[in-house]
Amino acid sequence: MSFFEHRQGVLHAEDVSLAAIGREVGTPVYVYSAAAIRSAARAFRDGLHGIARKHIAFAVKANPNVAILRLLADERYGADIVSEGELRQALAGGMRPQDVLFSGVGKSNGEMIAALDAGICQFNIELEEEGVFLSSLAQAQGTRACAVLRINPDVAAGTHPKISTGQSANKFGVPIADARSMYHRLSRLQGLRLRGIALHIGSQISDLGRLEEAYVAAGALVAALRADGHAITHVDLGGGLGIPYRQEDQFPSPAAYGAMVERVTRTWDVTLMFEPGRLIAGAAGVLLTRVLWVKPGVEHPHVIVDAAMNDLARPAMYDAYHRFAAVAPDGERLVANIVGPVCESGDTFAKAREIDAVSRGDLAVFHTAGAYGASMASTYNSRALVPEVLVDGGRYSVVADRGDGSQSLSRQHVPAWLDAPLPALARA
Repeated sequence: MSFFEHRQGVLHAEDVSLAAIGREVGTPVYVYSAAAIRSAARAFRDGLHGIARKHIAFAVKANPNVAILRLLADERYGADIVSEGELRQALAGGMRPQDVLFSGVGKSNGEMIAALDAGICQFNIELEEEGVFLSSLAQAQGTRACAVLRINPDVAAGTHPKISTGQSANKFGVPIADARSMYHRLSRLQGLRLRGIALHIGSQISDLGRLEEAYVAAGALVAALRADGHAITHVDLGGGLGIPYRQEDQFPSPAAYGAMVERVTRTWDVTLMFEPGRLIAGAAGVLLTRVLWVKPGVEHPHVIVDAAMNDLARPAMYDAYHRFAAVAPDGERLVANIVGPVCESGDTFAKAREIDAVSRGDLAVFHTAGAYGASMASTYNSRALVPEVLVDGGRYSVVADRGDGSQSLSRQHVPAWLDAPLPALARA
């Protein structure tokens, strides 16, 4: 079901015209559908209906907007975080500390202390030294840190190399061959309450067989750890289930995924933890933009829009596809390059693509931009950060303000010695 549909020739987000948002808020702007967020969150939970003991934690990196997080807190989702900033976002969004998981390969001392102070439910340990240090921090506070050990099962996710995380060459997790002895050593630390394992092999996964291969390996490790005398109560299966960016794309449904998980894990007797991100937020957002110019090109015209690679980095970073469509199409089509105004040739959203015909001043959208869109935005070229709007039925609200372009200036300072008067120039 799509929550972005044309009505009387104009694209709407639920019951709100995107033309009205473009007129009243300006462009570029991210627009999210609250109904789409709720629908995706419920579909994923429903897909896991056969799993009695489960915990679902939204991957905050996908979209850390506090309004989105509030919607998901209302849907009884927790948070999967990878930084102290994401911890603050999750708590501000109404998520409970006891529902927060701390993933990430590079947790700093300050971040671990902040998470301990907040009372989060679980640290996902990425290396033995991290576990030793976390134990010492927890002991200094007179507590024990609840944790699992993240393993690397050496399974290819079959996705873009930059979002594949479960192969031996990747920086994430510990080799599964080393996990058993490492788990034993970590379990003896006084400041840790080690309760299981975690894994996550990548993002935008289309093949359930790859996930199943990783889960089978995890199940064998669970059995081995129990044979060693460890009480294993939790297994974090990560996230990564993909979504269609092209209309013809096919991906497994949450129900198909849930059936596979139930079949593979039915004898594990653990609480299963899940970290969906893109699956929940991706299709729930569009990036609304305005055409600045249609510039003639040697082979194809360049449609220059006011959104840029700093607003939506995925095409420049991953050669990712986002469907481009006019807000008020007239039925005409053209083949064009879609580019932004940033001074980089990489500021290109599409090459030689057939799209709705557009002219200077027209509004258009990049679809499926609700995940890893605003969260990856930057101020490159000293551009303002893009605002964000949440639509709920027939109402909408700006949930992240547009910068005025001065945010970079506000962080910068001229040292006193550079403010000294310039020496007089000697005459020739």
